[in-house]
Amino acid sequence: MAYFFQQIFYRPLFNILVFFYQTISFHDLGIAIILTTILIRLILYPFFHTGAKQQMLMQRIQPKVKEIQEKHKGDTQKQSEALMALYKEHGVNPFSSILLLIIQLPIMLAFYWVVRSGLAASQFTNLYSFITAPQSINTLFLGIVDITKPNVIIIILAAAAQFFQARLAIYRAPGSNGQPSAAEKIARQMSFISPLVTILIFYSLPSAIGLYWLVTSIFSTGQQYFVNRHLKEKYGN
Repeated sequence: MAYFFQQIFYRPLFNILVFFYQTISFHDLGIAIILTTILIRLILYPFFHTGAKQQMLMQRIQPKVKEIQEKHKGDTQKQSEALMALYKEHGVNPFSSILLLIIQLPIMLAFYWVVRSGLAASQFTNLYSFITAPQSINTLFLGIVDITKPNVIIIILAAAAQFFQARLAIYRAPGSNGQPSAAEKIARQMSFISPLVTILIFYSLPSAIGLYWLVTSIFSTGQQYFVNRHLKEKYGN
């Protein structure tokens, strides 16, 4: 498992990071991390696009889910069959959020191990033959922030970006007359909880991880905006 993780996640990420560091990031590791994160999000764009869309659709059909749960309250089998039929009708995959988590965790873990190694010269043996090894790595982002150490400002910015993305992912049912549904209430609560969790998790980690999460959240915000526009055109408000 360790060998699989190193070859599939750690080594490619390490090489991409060093490549950007050596070429277009002006030997700034922070900029190299930003470029690497953008590349990862572009590669995984279809998965995250589908996940953002699925999240909105799940909120949209929550009233029907509740109706089915009430109708078949005493029959688990019929309830499951009705829910599966509902998901199929609306093209919803209830496990999409789990898939996104599975995709993100090893990437974030690989980032952590890359930064934790300090990108020391001893790690350059992991470089592919066509990647030039740098003489040393400058870990200062914009000449100010040492991204191998925690940084409060980056963490707060990452939490704020996640808050805005979460707010965009809230579905307001038409004709709700200002009264939020149960799904909307949960989504609103999560928009406040998730930034707090971000602060707690990243507070003691290298700010490079926070920078990765900041760029990811900004990218997700833009992606969520376009998903919302697409769904609005298809289903209306």
